[in-house]
Amino acid sequence: MADTVRVGERIDWGLAAATGRRLSRPGPATTGYTRDRAAEQLLGFAVSSEDHVRDTTGLTATAAQRPARVVDRAEWITAAAESMGTLLGSPADAAPRPHRGGLLGVAAAVGAGLGEKVAGAQAGALLAFLSGAILGQFDPFAGGAADGVPAADPDGRGELLLVAPNIIGVERALDLVPDDFRMWVCLHEVTHRVQFGANPWLAGYMTDNVALISAQAGESTAEMLERLVGSLRGGSGADSGAQRQPGVLGVLQLLQGPEQFAAVENLLMLGTLLEGHADHVMDAVGPAVVPTVATIRAAFDRRRSRPQNPIQRLLRALLGLDAKTAQYVRGKQFVDAVVETVGMERFNAIWTSAETLPRTAEIEDPAAWIARVL
Repeated sequence: MADTVRVGERIDWGLAAATGRRLSRPGPATTGYTRDRAAEQLLGFAVSSEDHVRDTTGLTATAAQRPARVVDRAEWITAAAESMGTLLGSPADAAPRPHRGGLLGVAAAVGAGLGEKVAGAQAGALLAFLSGAILGQFDPFAGGAADGVPAADPDGRGELLLVAPNIIGVERALDLVPDDFRMWVCLHEVTHRVQFGANPWLAGYMTDNVALISAQAGESTAEMLERLVGSLRGGSGADSGAQRQPGVLGVLQLLQGPEQFAAVENLLMLGTLLEGHADHVMDAVGPAVVPTVATIRAAFDRRRSRPQNPIQRLLRALLGLDAKTAQYVRGKQFVDAVVETVGMERFNAIWTSAETLPRTAEIEDPAAWIARVL
């Protein structure tokens, strides 16, 4: 049986972080006073958002959480590389893995090292691009894992990052009230922190599914292409006879085995729920906390639908950013509909286990989820 190799073990995440920092742009020009004021406000809003999220959702973290951290783009890249290395199986500061002895061992080490460097440089370029788009992020895997326990389990690990230059840039570009927009962003990101803090099993669920996706059982490129071509021709591939999915999901279904594709769907549905739930909370907290919430929502909806140049469209498609935008919309519609029908307390049954998470068809049909779970 071929050895299973994690995708993350083929990426030099230290090089990825260094490359990303070198390629990233610093963000909008600001004075020291503006930066300090933004950081002070964001940290304060992250604290006060906790009460609003708890009151709106009925969820409470099972352990004290780390304070939020305000970062610039380079600091976000460093944190993201460390987290992705942990999640995918190769922390940025991991020691070199042993190779076989003799000439074959030297050749294997050199080849693996070159591959890891190339992949690290590519990952760094993607991190540099993303660093200009991220407003904030709760990272449930910050701090790594101890004895196989995901970082968001009830020992208070996991970290909330707020990317100040991007927040300042967006509020300027959309002509928003800074105080309101900063609170709005914090409400969204703190909701993610509460989601994981109140339901520690979510981090393990993510880790298990990512492990399935990123594991490679030694299939060669030729074998993978043969399976892809056979499937396209209606041949007897591993997933032949299965219902085909459109677009990117269809390609993933052809390239991956059934278990891996199911894991992709699991993560997509979880992401849709988490983002939709956070967007629901942002709007549900309402004008009493964010007086211009309607203006911010309208501005963001326009921003998400505005035309982009061809290069931006290609990069967004390759990185899945447009799919993530659709997650916000579909997820919020699902959460809005269920909460309106049964109330938030009964909606919270969704966090019970993997079996109560919405299935693919249920995102578009909230009544089906209500019938199955409630």
